[in-house]
Amino acid sequence: MELAAQELAGKETRPTMSLKILSGSANLPLAESIAKKLGVQLARLILERFPDGELHVDVQESVRGYDVYIIQPSCPRVDEHLLELLLMADACERAGAARLTAVVPYFGYARQDRRGRGREPVSVRVIADLIRTGGLERVVVVDLHSAAIEGAFSIPLEHLTAVPTLAEAVRPWIAARTVIVAPDLGAVKLAERYGRLLQLPVAIVHKTRVSGEEVTVQAILGEVKGQSVLIVDDMISTGGTVEAAIKALLAAGCASDFTVVASHALFVGSAVERFRRLAVRRFFVTDSVPVPTDVSLPVQVVSLAPLLAEIIERLHNDRSLGDLIWHG
Repeated sequence: MELAAQELAGKETRPTMSLKILSGSANLPLAESIAKKLGVQLARLILERFPDGELHVDVQESVRGYDVYIIQPSCPRVDEHLLELLLMADACERAGAARLTAVVPYFGYARQDRRGRGREPVSVRVIADLIRTGGLERVVVVDLHSAAIEGAFSIPLEHLTAVPTLAEAVRPWIAARTVIVAPDLGAVKLAERYGRLLQLPVAIVHKTRVSGEEVTVQAILGEVKGQSVLIVDDMISTGGTVEAAIKALLAAGCASDFTVVASHALFVGSAVERFRRLAVRRFFVTDSVPVPTDVSLPVQVVSLAPLLAEIIERLHNDRSLGDLIWHG
């Protein structure tokens, strides 16, 4: 009886499909690290452009009956990387893949989740619908700009967070008197989570966005005078939000000791020039998107490969994701 029970338990946990990992061109080093941790090779794939610029995708090995995971953050060039993802998914579906999951560590268009001025699309909903019609059955993301975006998807979306990993990376660098700062109201929950993990107080900057790169600060809620500052956000894009926060914090009398922590380091537009002028001692970011090697900034990169390899292994074996999912 005991042997029969062990055999039954083994059948319940044993995967019925083999695992296959594909990568688009958005972040090949991260995909290679994930595959290495899972003990598999990336599937052979051709991504090329025809003379007129059209993208051509050719999966070079069988995926029939496989549990397929496509690693492809939608970082700049956002539209090209999204199209790559959709064409790879369609190629795998037509080739007989048993299950298709997109692993999109950085999800572009997440900031376009509502109409701000009326005659605009709800872009994130359009992208979510494209992903569904592309044959994908599940999406894995890390630290969305807004957790409410999950409602735009009609397929399961697994929302992971890099906060515990980043908190542990920054912990040894925290000064004696440090306050965690949310650079805008949207980062308050994020700051509170860092605060709980690092046992530090939290302050909030109330900002108003003037344009894509320009931000003004209206108020600071919390005690910052004389304290070192740990600014936390989901992403660094143009750097306008962080720049405005730092200027306001300096005017409020905080110490000239700034550390910036963000899950996604895009560093687009004038971000690098902005940060070169500011008193930022160091940046802690993940490799959800490729971090430019020529930014000339004190950037420390923390890999998401262990986290993403873990969730792929659990999904592949139909194991619970409870302790990995963020519902914040």
